[in-house]
Amino acid sequence: MEMTSTSLKRGCLVVEDNDSVTPHDETKKQKVSEGCLASSQDGVENDGLHHSENEPGPPEAESTMKDDENSSAQVQEEEEEEEEEDGLSEAGEEEEAESFADMMKHGLTELDVGICKFVSSHHGFSGILKERYSDFVVHEIGKDGRISHLDDLSVPMDEEDPPEDALTVLTAEDRQQLEELQLFKNKETSVAIEVIEDTKEKRTVIHQAIKSLFPGLETKTEDREGRKYIVAYHAAGKKALAKVRAAADPRKHSWPKSRGSYCHFVLYKENKDTMDAINVLSKYLRVKPNIFSYMGTKDKRAITVQEIAVLKISAQRLAHLNKCLMNLKLGNFSYQKTPLKLGALQGNHFTVVLRNITGTDEQVQQAMQSLRETGFINYYGMQRFGTTAVPTYQVGRAILQNSWTEVMDLILKPRSGAEKGYLVKCREEWAKTKDPASALKKLPVKRCVEGQLLRGLSKYGMKNIVSAFGIIPRNNRLMYIHSYQSYVWNTMVSRRIEEYGLRSVPGDLVLKGATPTYIEEDDVDNYSIHDVVMPLPGFDVIYPKHKISEAYREMLAADNLDIDNMRHTIRDYSLSGAYRRIIIRPQSVSWEVVAYDDPKIPLFNTDVDNLEGKPPPVFASEGKYRALKMDFSLPPSTYATMAIREVLKMDTSIKNQTQLNTSWLR
Repeated sequence: MEMTSTSLKRGCLVVEDNDSVTPHDETKKQKVSEGCLASSQDGVENDGLHHSENEPGPPEAESTMKDDENSSAQVQEEEEEEEEEDGLSEAGEEEEAESFADMMKHGLTELDVGICKFVSSHHGFSGILKERYSDFVVHEIGKDGRISHLDDLSVPMDEEDPPEDALTVLTAEDRQQLEELQLFKNKETSVAIEVIEDTKEKRTVIHQAIKSLFPGLETKTEDREGRKYIVAYHAAGKKALAKVRAAADPRKHSWPKSRGSYCHFVLYKENKDTMDAINVLSKYLRVKPNIFSYMGTKDKRAITVQEIAVLKISAQRLAHLNKCLMNLKLGNFSYQKTPLKLGALQGNHFTVVLRNITGTDEQVQQAMQSLRETGFINYYGMQRFGTTAVPTYQVGRAILQNSWTEVMDLILKPRSGAEKGYLVKCREEWAKTKDPASALKKLPVKRCVEGQLLRGLSKYGMKNIVSAFGIIPRNNRLMYIHSYQSYVWNTMVSRRIEEYGLRSVPGDLVLKGATPTYIEEDDVDNYSIHDVVMPLPGFDVIYPKHKISEAYREMLAADNLDIDNMRHTIRDYSLSGAYRRIIIRPQSVSWEVVAYDDPKIPLFNTDVDNLEGKPPPVFASEGKYRALKMDFSLPPSTYATMAIREVLKMDTSIKNQTQLNTSWLR
């Protein structure tokens, strides 16, 4: 979940650590996941959707660009709201009546979501994660095992590329007039641009610039009173332009046939989540965000490096953005025939700095060796469950129970915890009036989950909460029930480890290919705890053949759910289930303890530092503080915070970390 700009400076553990899981309704195809279905992303946004910091975003596993539930009218309505949202100042984020640390007294702890066991025997110690966003760096690992790095800013050129001048030859006024012409916003039927330096080369560059930057426009050269003009006009009217601008077919008329349709590039971003970054790129390029594809969403509060693909945008145009973007950099361009698919990655490589550690060198050594040799419990991290007094799994449970009034109340009622001021006012208005239109007026950002639900209630009425809830994009709705599944899984895995420890036992489940199989008595020595999986509850999974099976049944029964009937009257909310390994061993684990005096200095180089030729930091043998720098790789849908939790043996909840970080800052 994303916190406000103020709270982030306090180094909270507000991250989604790994990504790209299969969506819930596709888990039958991919039950082998080392993780499971739909990871959170808290922080991931659906086609520019903004949600409050205590509500879930869409699961990473589904294309965040799709929303098959939205009617065209709704899409149009949301597009109209985009300008209003973009114009918001940061002021709303800074409305904090009390300190963030005070507000987080109401937050969840690990025990609240079933996280209570460790697998290592070393003594824990304290340390601060993400004191600076640059202390958490994520590099994507492709299916071929190659780690994505930004190390080449050159542009692959071919004969079809317009010269570099084409991107700079038009003035801002020219661009505005051409864009208005392109979109039929200008009453004239053409735009004439005078060629000051009249040479054939100059005219060619202007022709190329207009055609490449403004699809749908054609150009010709005209003599007017002894002066040369390039005249831009529509060749075939609005219907042709509409086709050119369709998301599935952009720039078709001008794309070289010999070149792959997709430009793949490496995106380096700082303190910005993946969808935010794509929205920025799409605005600069004047295209829809859904022509971009990627393999997984990445943290906001971090430096991340990942591969992106975009349909029929040249490397030259993309590279030009490096001159005007902040906290984003693009490179390693290549043309390919196919886009990228969510989940089509091997995992992520993490470089993490834990500052101000208290552990001795021996404690650190024991902790890191245990992480490398034994691993950590593959819990769903705290960000899966929200940050306030209303956990997302409670909403998911109410959906599964068909308790729609409770769903509405849980999302909209006033709550303790860290929230933007306008959300607090919206909730207060809702509690006072139960009038969706009145509460909606309190929201300057109406595309958050609360705003969408209120809009749905205004449209369908208070007696049709199901339809009103359906206005929320599908990915976001499913996130609630996935959160409930995660809560059950965490709780059951803690019970399993408490009951049987770190060994495989008869009745445990393992996967053979994609098929779950029971471990039999005479076969138990052939498996280790690293082979054992546990199911997320659903209609298409089997449960262990030991005490934990009954524990699943009892937990769901206590929540008024029938474990034998996980199909919902609404198909979207039927849970098929999946399997998830209970212990994960990170790969490529390495670490070092470094001394430093200045809390603000970076403790390792980023890809951009290396591109700029910066020398790596040099550490003194003695320093005021000590930091643990660790490197490791994880498969998709596993949480780096849970690996770090095992090292520190500390509660990774925002509630606990905020108190730690606040006292450290004092």
